[in-house]
Amino acid sequence: MSEGESILPGQRVRARGAHQNRAGRFEATNRESFDDGWDLLEEERLVATEVRLERPRSAITYNRSPDLPFDRSINPYRGCEHGCIYCYARPSHAFLNLSPGLDFETRLIARPGIAEVLEAELRRPSYRVEPISIGTNTDPYQPVERDHGIMRQVLEVLAAFRHPVWITTRGTTIERDIDLLAPMAALGLASASVSVTTLDEGLARKMEPRAPAPKRRLQIIRRLTEAGIPVRIQVSPLIPALTDHELEAVMEAGREAGAQAANTIPLRLPLEVAELFRTWLETTFPDRAARVMGRVRELHGGRDYDPAFGTRMRGQGLWAELIHRRADLARKRLGLSEGLPALRSDLFCAPPQAGDQLSLF
Repeated sequence: MSEGESILPGQRVRARGAHQNRAGRFEATNRESFDDGWDLLEEERLVATEVRLERPRSAITYNRSPDLPFDRSINPYRGCEHGCIYCYARPSHAFLNLSPGLDFETRLIARPGIAEVLEAELRRPSYRVEPISIGTNTDPYQPVERDHGIMRQVLEVLAAFRHPVWITTRGTTIERDIDLLAPMAALGLASASVSVTTLDEGLARKMEPRAPAPKRRLQIIRRLTEAGIPVRIQVSPLIPALTDHELEAVMEAGREAGAQAANTIPLRLPLEVAELFRTWLETTFPDRAARVMGRVRELHGGRDYDPAFGTRMRGQGLWAELIHRRADLARKRLGLSEGLPALRSDLFCAPPQAGDQLSLF
């Protein structure tokens, strides 16, 4: 679908990843613009970010995926203004009757009150503590966090309960919360992963139009590390024939900034993401689009994406093995581990509430 067919008349898009807004897979109808022959001038308007509020009924989301090193997560926001064209979380917007395309990065859902819901869940006698992952779906430190502060409220609860947390982000606002994260890290309760896809600022701006520049993300790593917070650099997603040649260079830049660990995950294109990425690629890099998609299909058994457990996040075939071998060699040369030290769960303790009977011991 071309840009003209996917953007409605009068809409102007600037600094966005997707220029398509096809309805989600659960919708019965789709919107397409067309020339009705009236030749009436449409008033041009910039597509702006709008934020709606949702009162959450639950805070912690559980998963049983064998591919993930955690079994629970928290999402302070739905959608992400960073607008990364390759984002595997885009299809989640279809559950909100919104498009995984432009809607995902312009029609956001903030969840005020999630900290209070989280506190209630952590106080349940049945709760069993394990590290919580935040940022594995949408970024908790995307630009709207500066106005809403929901992630900070969540961290305040986790800090009060001495609950372990692992954060994945590329947002600079995490630096605001170093005062909470550093004391938690000193107790073995907090670590962070910072995503750096490329060192090429021009390419980053095209792929991740509202995310911080690569140099700024390396600065995030440096500042977190200086505060004593363990950091891993994630060279993810690694895009064949577009960013894969930078794997070692990005890892080295992360090590120089202070990262203790590094990993990489090849590009994944689930559901609606495949069409969005293909269209972006054909428009932005027409000379290499066929080559990139050919490599992507090689990674996923001849398909744009194979959702099978065990291979979906690693890929399969010769190219995948070469990538992971290169990553292993780079880690060994740079003195990096693949993962960060395990977080502690033995310090968890619910803080007293007003009216609680205090212990004598």
